[in-house]
Amino acid sequence: MSEKFPLEPALAATVRRPYNPQMDRMIGILGGMGPEATLDLYRRIIRLVPARKDQDHPRVLIYSNPKIPDRTLAILGEGPSPLEALVESARVLERAGAGIIAIPCNASHHFLPEIAPRIGIPLLDMIGETCRRIVSGRPSIERVGLLAASGTVRGGVYHRTLEKAGLRVLVPDAPGQERLHRAIMQVKAGAHDEGTRELFHAAGRSLVRRGAQAVILGCTEIPLAFDPEAAGYPTLDATEILAEAAVDWALGKEGRGA
Repeated sequence: MSEKFPLEPALAATVRRPYNPQMDRMIGILGGMGPEATLDLYRRIIRLVPARKDQDHPRVLIYSNPKIPDRTLAILGEGPSPLEALVESARVLERAGAGIIAIPCNASHHFLPEIAPRIGIPLLDMIGETCRRIVSGRPSIERVGLLAASGTVRGGVYHRTLEKAGLRVLVPDAPGQERLHRAIMQVKAGAHDEGTRELFHAAGRSLVRRGAQAVILGCTEIPLAFDPEAAGYPTLDATEILAEAAVDWALGKEGRGA
């Protein structure tokens, strides 16, 4: 602080301590997939922190890269791989000082095993965190529904983790999945409406009728056009779970990261 403009004593008392990487952890958000879902994650992080003033919040570094190739098309073999763009984006955050990376895109977690060895900081695993939430918080659940983009479903992104934990995963039938994916793309395009919301709600109700005891909102666009109270069945919001994991890490709680 310049001596020319000294702080008043009352203000000086609120100035933060010098940066200490052990005490001041910076969350990195690898976003842009899509941009509004990235903003949604950041809003949730802000809301979850028990802060009374600005300085109580963790540092958050957001790199929004909407130029990353489409994850669903890549998983389905219909488009270029996003892997190199994901790795380079993660490295941008690492070089800038992030201590951990949260990726608010479920489909991108298909590539997590290939990204993690190529960067030097941990990646939060949204799929693993959601699985742990079910196993530890709702142990009576045996069957879960999954509402997600077609790449996430076809790539088995949730299936691998949940089935390993002994959970059965229910997904829409082929026509229903196609309708769901189109609705997700409407949200990405900013063209969703009440009809989009009801389609999401109805897709989950269909899974509940088939035996799902709770429904995972497994695409970060879905919560942007979803009302859990109006839906009328138990849901697990993967974006919220990711935000909670990021805040836990920032506040120094152990057992986070991949």
